[in-house]
Amino acid sequence: MLRAVPFDVLVVLGCRVATPLPGAAQRRVERAARAYHEEGAALVIASGGKAWAGVKECELFAQGLVERGVPAERVLQERKSLTTRGNARSVLELLRGRDVKRLGLVTCDWHLPRALRLFRRLGMSPIGVPAISPALSLTKTSARFLRERGSLLLDLVLAPIWPRS
Repeated sequence: MLRAVPFDVLVVLGCRVATPLPGAAQRRVERAARAYHEEGAALVIASGGKAWAGVKECELFAQGLVERGVPAERVLQERKSLTTRGNARSVLELLRGRDVKRLGLVTCDWHLPRALRLFRRLGMSPIGVPAISPALSLTKTSARFLRERGSLLLDLVLAPIWPRS
């Protein structure tokens, strides 16, 4: 089997967490661990500074990555961000001075287009690594679509005051 070119960095975006990891969080961590094992990465960033019941997203994501075989010394926690836009900014800060040619961005498939756009806005060139979500009812799919489009609109409105780097 031909092995893919490894990632320099994989970034797994945070979301609501609990113990054990709920649906989306578990899918993201499992997808990031699978990408690490199948394609390789020098570093995996567990991103998300929001605390849920006193525990930060990045902490549980980092723990989940290590439990799935990613060496602890390869896992870095991005602890400041509270939004996807914040994820992009904080990851860029963490990566300053590093030679990153292949950046994999791990998030839910429905969230990936907006996340890629936000990371690209800051000059990064991420490759999407989707965590596939289960099928939902038309009502829930529509609500998710509207939420993402609303968030994208907010990102566009804020773009003129959001520095590129």
